[in-house]
Amino acid sequence: MKRQTLWRVLGVVLLALGLPLAMLVSAQVRRSHPSQNNDRGRAGEYRISGPYVHRNLTIFLIHGKEKVASRNILTLEEALIQKKVIVYETQDVNELAIRNLSQTEDIFVQSGDIVKGGQQDRTIGVDLIVPPKSGKIKLAAFCVENGRWEKRGNEAAGQFSSSSSRVATRDIKLAVVREGSQSQVWAKVAEAQDKLSNNVGTRVNSPQSESSFQLTLENKQVQETADAYVKALGKIIAGQSDVIGYAFAINGQVNSADVYASNALFRKLWPRLLEASAIEAVAELQKGAPKAAPVPLDRVESFIDDAEGGKATGKDVTTRVQSVTRETKENILLETRDRAKSGAWIHKTYIKKD
Repeated sequence: MKRQTLWRVLGVVLLALGLPLAMLVSAQVRRSHPSQNNDRGRAGEYRISGPYVHRNLTIFLIHGKEKVASRNILTLEEALIQKKVIVYETQDVNELAIRNLSQTEDIFVQSGDIVKGGQQDRTIGVDLIVPPKSGKIKLAAFCVENGRWEKRGNEAAGQFSSSSSRVATRDIKLAVVREGSQSQVWAKVAEAQDKLSNNVGTRVNSPQSESSFQLTLENKQVQETADAYVKALGKIIAGQSDVIGYAFAINGQVNSADVYASNALFRKLWPRLLEASAIEAVAELQKGAPKAAPVPLDRVESFIDDAEGGKATGKDVTTRVQSVTRETKENILLETRDRAKSGAWIHKTYIKKD
């Protein structure tokens, strides 16, 4: 009875102001479903758990509903191991070509994947979904090895043999996805190599090719130091079927996050994602510095919310794949959409700019 009386009084007030009651009700509905506008997400879409901490690396797990079933999709690493894909050298530093040989499986290629071999090691510049029996498709790339332009050892000069690592620092990622600058990529690779050398106690540049970031990531001391992080944190997703992504902080500062459309795809990528985060944490170790204060969970939520609030600009990567970028003063979000899945997003990368 009290509720009915309240609504009658509210209706009289609204009518006196010339505002229909339906307008208020409609506004309440729109506010309670912000994700319906342009399919934009918010941290409220997800449940975030953590923190999980090892030394200067803090991980938060991102839980959510599966957006797209992606069990019939291979990662680039899987496809190369199974010989279901060919990544071709094109003699162009910033462009490769890729061909899916599978009859039934899509291949998900992620920005930041490193392909080893060819004339120079490269990192992939954009997310791409390569359909079965694709034929050759152009693939944007950046060189992460400055100087070599010939066959290395027993590797094929015309193709790339493996993709077992990812670029391991935020600065390199930003040089690729925001600046689109080859010179900046080379500069940030050299900077990361110097930091890793200082923190593992030996020069990590390979005599085989001193500028190769891939060979630096394969360095024994780098691998052993990063492996301590991986062993401490690798099993935190065990038994959690709703985990679709993660965010991480280094030295108490939020760094980046990656979210995927399914738990299955995230689980495939998790080992390489964690390894890259661990290597970045090694590079950013601050010896003798006081222990960083714990990262509050709401800071991760604010980071995601802010990035999602940026104005969207889109571009077609292929006829199937669209890339949407949202950028604010502090953060950047890159979203990959699949027209074959009614334009649903497949992957979101959030990066803190400073």
